[in-house]
Amino acid sequence: MQTGFAFSKLADHLANLAELTADDLDLLTKMPSTIAHFGSHQAILRHGDASNQCCLLLQGYLSWQDAYGSEGQITSISVPGDIADLRTLYRPCIDGNLIALGPAVVAFVPHRCLRELSIRSPAISRALLLMLIGDHAIQRNWTINLGSRDALTRAAHLLCEITARLQNVGLARDFRLSSPFTQSDLAAACSISPVHANRTIQELRRCNLLHWHGKTLTIPDWPGLVRLARFDPAYLGLRRRDQTPQQAQSGAARADVVPA
Repeated sequence: MQTGFAFSKLADHLANLAELTADDLDLLTKMPSTIAHFGSHQAILRHGDASNQCCLLLQGYLSWQDAYGSEGQITSISVPGDIADLRTLYRPCIDGNLIALGPAVVAFVPHRCLRELSIRSPAISRALLLMLIGDHAIQRNWTINLGSRDALTRAAHLLCEITARLQNVGLARDFRLSSPFTQSDLAAACSISPVHANRTIQELRRCNLLHWHGKTLTIPDWPGLVRLARFDPAYLGLRRRDQTPQQAQSGAARADVVPA
């Protein structure tokens, strides 16, 4: 794939869901879009909007947030390579607020272009469908996370999920990543108070499962975080992922480490 290809993370994501050929990838390079930059906590889409385009995240993080709650409950987080509002291909009305978590760069792709792309490439059509199914699976897992896990496990599971999804598109390979949220954002995603979120982060630090310095997160003990979270990445529906040295060393001995 050519260096600087704007949709490289999307291509990585789709290729981890379905088998894509060089011709399929070439179609992606020609996909028209409008690039936009957003500041931290700036709204990209608002509840009730009608959409005729999809929002592909190129850099940064996005979150869907409750449009009615005063606490800004975060209901999902998008990472680079995600199409945050893919469901609008079939239901164009926006049913939440899409907010940038920190500075973000997005590409707006017209619905008609994605539909034409799906007609020209059955493989891409299948990958987009699997991406949409994956979004629903992630949402179901978030419901489980909030409904049946304590605060420490919720936070650990969220960190595991974000890391695995970043690794899926070639990021966070050394378990070092730009923070997808502030402590207040973490509280909103885990449905706990900011004070409780701070205590949870301190406990993860005390257990040497998380280092949080400024805008950078580092996971020094990935197998330990996976065990705490009881994280099984099967729900992400990934076809393949390259294995890191730490995972390869731990995977043979532990079934609860993220598999390749």
